[in-house]
Amino acid sequence: MSDSTVIPLPTRPRACTHAQTGIDCAHCDVRLIAVCSALRRDELASIERIAHTLCYAPKETLFLENDAADSAYTLTRGALRLYRVFADGRRQVIGFLLPGDFIGIEDDGYRRFSADAVTEVTLCHYPKRDFARLVDDKPHLLQQLYRTAAHDLIDARDHMMALGQRSAREKIAWFLIHLRNRFARGGTPSDQIEVPMSRQDIGDYLGLTIETVSRTLTRLAREGTVEISPRGITLKDARKIERLAAA
Repeated sequence: MSDSTVIPLPTRPRACTHAQTGIDCAHCDVRLIAVCSALRRDELASIERIAHTLCYAPKETLFLENDAADSAYTLTRGALRLYRVFADGRRQVIGFLLPGDFIGIEDDGYRRFSADAVTEVTLCHYPKRDFARLVDDKPHLLQQLYRTAAHDLIDARDHMMALGQRSAREKIAWFLIHLRNRFARGGTPSDQIEVPMSRQDIGDYLGLTIETVSRTLTRLAREGTVEISPRGITLKDARKIERLAAA
């Protein structure tokens, strides 16, 4: 269930060939679901002044556990994987970030997890001091950060429940419904779910081996409950998956 025990090094972000020159918050695809949604249109210039666009290729590392937490980020494109590596080399994936999600700054000034790119990703990067001043100046932005933290806490509790006394089948069902609901928050509700992460990632997130993930998905597909394609997974019997996820 673990990846290689070799610890990656943080990767220097490269030029974003697809990104526009400068930051244009008013026309950002995640404007209405990101933390900056708290800012009025006439306030967007205040965050544009401190933001920088960063890009990472798949498998490149944004930061590692115990690195200095000197920046905040909003993910605007792609998917990030958050994880911790134990002393014996085992990996626990603790979450996946999707467009609109936010990475804040820990109170103790150090990262408590590592983050790397599942797909090609684009982020808005905010230096710590600049972002702290902006939050002080815009109390309604702080309120949005509280709401974001509350959503993250709910997701973390749901994840803990999924790692409990559920069968592999129930865990996979929960993961699919959870992912569907995450994409729905971004305005794309659909039973055809994009699944950018690998089966190894899913296993390390749910406490399953990659073989168990593969067998379970194959069994669900043979039953006609899901359909697996290169683009993702379609819930052919969404009600059945929902029942399993709620078990």
